[in-house]
Amino acid sequence: MDGASPLQSVDIPSLQGKVSDEEWAVRVDLACAYRMVAYYGWDDLIFTHLSARVPGPEHHFLLNPYNLMFEEVTASSLVKVDTHGNPVDPTPFITNPAGFTIHSAIHMAREDAQAVMHLHTPHGQAVSAHEEGLLPLTQTAMLIRGALGFHDYEGVATDLEERERLVADLGDKQGMILRNHGTLAVGGTVGECFLTLYYIERACQAQIMALSAGDRISNPPQGTPELAAEQGAVGLKVAANLLAWPALLRKAYRLDPSFAT
Repeated sequence: MDGASPLQSVDIPSLQGKVSDEEWAVRVDLACAYRMVAYYGWDDLIFTHLSARVPGPEHHFLLNPYNLMFEEVTASSLVKVDTHGNPVDPTPFITNPAGFTIHSAIHMAREDAQAVMHLHTPHGQAVSAHEEGLLPLTQTAMLIRGALGFHDYEGVATDLEERERLVADLGDKQGMILRNHGTLAVGGTVGECFLTLYYIERACQAQIMALSAGDRISNPPQGTPELAAEQGAVGLKVAANLLAWPALLRKAYRLDPSFAT
């Protein structure tokens, strides 16, 4: 035995220079998002997905290989799929077309949905099981709460007919609480989508911690949740594209630059 890990035994030829510069940039961003989800402990083994639209007139999207952990995903290992989640080009990896049901519905319905991210974190699932959903208990929750829609649970999302209801419930919102299921974020860039997801997950985590600490909850003064929601709507895109996402990219390179290969 030479001590080689299963990942090291997987041949992942680089696609850099074999796809357009625009597609490669999206691949690097999405691979970074996968690594950051793993870093923050939001992954669920190999399950859930983060997807991004491939620049160009074709309806093609990037999705993770179904058999890699999020911490193993690289820019070159991302699979280019069609609207049904089937690979466009030959690939040594397998995909999960059923898992792409939610993503494809939103990508196809919303031109601004360049990236879609869906998680099953314990905190997100716990809040999704609350009748009132995300409560305005913290600044983070107040910043993002007004940008969220809600979708009732219909079973494992394999029914293509559910896509219309998903899209209708999301509307023009930037995120969604999938009741009894998890969380979802949409963005005009991978960075915007990830920051929305970050706000949602942090707010859910804080809510569960606050409610578990006792019933003497301090609610914000009247009118402040609405004010915070307006402030959050203005600042998220700037914070994502100019501040937070470039910083997260730098962090990902420091942790393990292999994501960008």
